[in-house]
Amino acid sequence: MKNTIIIILTGLILGLMACSKGEAKQVNIALTTMQCGMCESTIEKGMAKVEGITKFDVDMAGKSGHVTYNASLIDLAAIEKAVSALGYQANKTLADPVAYEALPGCCKVGGM
Repeated sequence: MKNTIIIILTGLILGLMACSKGEAKQVNIALTTMQCGMCESTIEKGMAKVEGITKFDVDMAGKSGHVTYNASLIDLAAIEKAVSALGYQANKTLADPVAYEALPGCCKVGGM
């Protein structure tokens, strides 16, 4: 009886610990309006500040971002919106026009 209670309590504790960590997901995001190394740096630094994102690597050549995130804290739509707020298009989510206008000339489509 005592062993059964210990096993049940251990299972409950382990289950709670697994749930509290959240579900790690990975996704690729198209960053079609990214133009240069400054864009890459801006996106990586900006996304590092977003709660729930554990990793955001930009692939300049592929114009994409490889994202690892905690699905219990953030979803794909919120990630795309955060990229948009930096002035860049994320998948089909258009860049915020005010943020886009604030980007340096080299970071705008068509360059300087």
